Amino acid sequence: VQLVESGGGLVLAGGSLRLSCTASGSTFRINRMGWYRQAPGKQRELVATISSDGAVNYGDSVKGRFTVSRDNTKNIMYLQMNSLKPEDTAVYYCNAQVIVSIEGKIEEWGQGTQVAVSS
Repeated sequence: VQLVESGGGLVLAGGSLRLSCTASGSTFRINRMGWYRQAPGKQRELVATISSDGAVNYGDSVKGRFTVSRDNTKNIMYLQMNSLKPEDTAVYYCNAQVIVSIEGKIEEWGQGTQVAVSS
């Protein structure tokens, strides 16, 4: 499975961006997908996850502002980011949990897309 993010950029505080993650390869093996981010000097943190049946989970810092969605027919996951704050500035990574065997799962990552929010 390969993951490619797009949609990052520079935006003013209070603005919006939509990130996309396109999956290719053995996409039928994908279970949960998610977005994570990493700011300079900080650890990678959870932004949002979405299961194959649509169940979602959000990090506390983005609840009420970000929305994750997934189009399984197109193998694309989205992250709609509203009311952006300077502290949302980070590299955003797409993640997929891939089932490789009855008991085995691996994590795949995209290359990341930069989001910068100016005040």
